[in-house]
Amino acid sequence: MRHPEKYTRQFFEVPAAEMKWAKKAYIDKAPVWCSVDLRDGNQALITPMSLSEKLEFFAELVRIGFKEIEIGFPAASETEYEFCRTLITQGLIPDDVTIQVLTQSREHIIAKTFEALKGCKNAIVHLYNATSVPHREQVFRMSRGEIREIAVSGAALCKKYRSLHEGNIRFEYSPEGFTGTEPEFSLEICNAVLDVWQPSADDPVIINLPVTVQLSMPHIYANQIEYMSDHLKYREHVILSLHTHNDRGCAVADTEMGLLAGAQRVEGTLFGNGERTGNADIVTLALNLYAQGVDPGLDFSDLPRTAELCTELTRMPVYERQPYSGKLVFAAFSGSHQDAIAKGLKWRTEGHDRHWNVPYLPIDPADIGRVYETDVIRINSQSGKGGIGYILETRYGYNLPKKMRETVGYLVKGISDRMHKELSPDEVYEIFRTHYVNLTAPLNITEVHYVQHHGIEATVDLCLNGVTASATNTGNGRLDAVSNAVRSYTGFRYDISTYTEHALEIGSDSKAVSYVEIVTDDGGSFWGTGIDTDIITSSVKALISAVNNMLLAEQTKGAGEC
Repeated sequence: MRHPEKYTRQFFEVPAAEMKWAKKAYIDKAPVWCSVDLRDGNQALITPMSLSEKLEFFAELVRIGFKEIEIGFPAASETEYEFCRTLITQGLIPDDVTIQVLTQSREHIIAKTFEALKGCKNAIVHLYNATSVPHREQVFRMSRGEIREIAVSGAALCKKYRSLHEGNIRFEYSPEGFTGTEPEFSLEICNAVLDVWQPSADDPVIINLPVTVQLSMPHIYANQIEYMSDHLKYREHVILSLHTHNDRGCAVADTEMGLLAGAQRVEGTLFGNGERTGNADIVTLALNLYAQGVDPGLDFSDLPRTAELCTELTRMPVYERQPYSGKLVFAAFSGSHQDAIAKGLKWRTEGHDRHWNVPYLPIDPADIGRVYETDVIRINSQSGKGGIGYILETRYGYNLPKKMRETVGYLVKGISDRMHKELSPDEVYEIFRTHYVNLTAPLNITEVHYVQHHGIEATVDLCLNGVTASATNTGNGRLDAVSNAVRSYTGFRYDISTYTEHALEIGSDSKAVSYVEIVTDDGGSFWGTGIDTDIITSSVKALISAVNNMLLAEQTKGAGEC
């Protein structure tokens, strides 16, 4: 990093750019989407996809809803040619889907390309040639005029071979290296191609302006797109298309700004797979629109399935933090985030907000096949009472009192910290169950009899540290009477501070769950939970669970003092 002076700006600014696009705040409709996963994406793989893998990938693109799919470069290899022929001869291309094939401006390649398309109902022949300054000067050592002639002659050859071909064949032209080409030369060469093809309402032409290599910030590209959109011939019959790469990490931004600047079509790949740092991520682009109320026209309702399939076929994993599609993008480990999300979701269930506006979640994860309990609220040592309480409530039906959520939260976080691992919902539930629910040691109550006598009288059969006994006392209610009987026999000093209950449905069984907090003379707080088909029995079990937690804490404290 010692020689920044060896670099200079390689892009070309548009003179007197108006930047009308910058006054627009949002994109109000989806572009035409063209997947290039099977061409640009495939040629970026260490191990290119096999024929069967390509066919499976194509089927998935069709299922998602792509109407234009670039399938490859049929003249480049036998595999590419065979893939194109297989799709056509086996009738695998739906009538409303157009395949796109790439060709260089050379007659034998164009001829082979049209041969590969024999019998195809709908296709786009995508012609390209390099126009950038470094290509002209270093690779081809040609003048502007010579480069222009390559494009024009290729356009004429495409028109010639189309005249010999049945089916609906449309044309696309790309000046490769557009971002490194002078804007006025890009315009000149594109208009020259358009003059050959003579686009019309019945035969529109695609002009694709690629960010072959990202050389500038996105607003420069948007200015270039606006300039071309304003000055192209036959503009009403031209579909202006974008194909952005991600060298500077701005492919999505380039594309979105290019759409504001007048583009109508986007070429990209699922999850941004492509050459070098990749292409524009169509999943991100589509869901960015969806998050602002615009139907993208693509179905990502089971995005985890799509990501898994693409990973299997390409051997390219989807990064865990990749927008929308990464496994962790909705995951909230932070306690404050979990609490805000849980409260936001509850706010929605109360009917306060028609539109989605939940803290930290730009879209509803359920809309793309994600599960709140396993994908959103994730439990580790950074988690808080809100997230842990949310898991226990939504997945297992336990609506813990607010104070108890804090106590359980600290317990679960501590265990996660000591284990140095994230805890699954089932592990969180197991910790809660073993530490709070229906505890029977060191104290257990085996039977209780109640009599209406000066309030409620309870006779309790209990077992403490293996010793059985019976105790009787009264109270202003059944739980109070049981508690007084336990205290009178054992000498334990505590008061019931909190008692709540609710119905708990697990499977087909409807049970009652009770929560009891007891507070000792020295300010100690201990919780217990009881579950039973009978509400009174569940409250007694909760009380005894709380007392057992008090006794276990005293035993632990005593062992520590020794």
